[in-house]
Amino acid sequence: MRRATRARGLLPAIVVTALLAACAPVRERPPAEPAVPRITEEQLRDKARESLALGLRQYQAGSYNDAQMSLNAALDHGLLSKNEQSTARKHLAFIHCIGARELQCRDEFRKAMEIDSKFTLSAAEAGHPLWGPVYRGLRAELSTPPPAPAKPAPRSAGERLLADGMAKYDAGDFDGAHELLQSALQLGLGAKTDQLKAYKYSAFSSCLLERYRTCRGEFAKLFEIDPDFDLTPAEVGHPSWRRTYAAAKHRANAARDRDSKK
Repeated sequence: MRRATRARGLLPAIVVTALLAACAPVRERPPAEPAVPRITEEQLRDKARESLALGLRQYQAGSYNDAQMSLNAALDHGLLSKNEQSTARKHLAFIHCIGARELQCRDEFRKAMEIDSKFTLSAAEAGHPLWGPVYRGLRAELSTPPPAPAKPAPRSAGERLLADGMAKYDAGDFDGAHELLQSALQLGLGAKTDQLKAYKYSAFSSCLLERYRTCRGEFAKLFEIDPDFDLTPAEVGHPSWRRTYAAAKHRANAARDRDSKK
């Protein structure tokens, strides 16, 4: 009995709660953001062509600054055909030549030729006093074939022996290298750098073969040719010739000091 009474007492409270919920203001959802329209490549191409057409009209009307901006905008899209690009470049060249900007004029003509190998001006355009000389000069320059590379001068017998001696040295044949390098020096090497190279590697070969007296003599000849000669940091510390080279250099410096005091 008590449970029934309690249940009947709860009913009014439930009804009141439901009524209050029904009367509560409904929260509105925020509006959905509008979808961003997608721009297609074809639309961009149409936009580029519109800019090109506008630039050509502005050029014909003599509005060269506006035409330059429109033509550059058309090219910036990168979607014009080769013919359309060369047309834009051509008129940009005209505008620069009209403004006495010859370098920019020439550059635009060059770009037009690079884009379209068949690009040419009409006879009337090529004869124009402002841009005609620029165009004709560039056309002649690009039409001239590059000079043939100069043939290297034939090597002398000494130079050939020097090259062969270096090949032997690199292969580790120090006896063969020394013999060929000495032969090269006997036949004669015209360039001072070749002489120094032959004596240096002759010295290296001799020291590697433990012929230290011969090695020191080869180093001494280096200082006779070039008193300021020195090995590279990587070469000077080599254990096979470090001491021999230092001794030869010391003797050469001492002899130079004596000569300077006379």
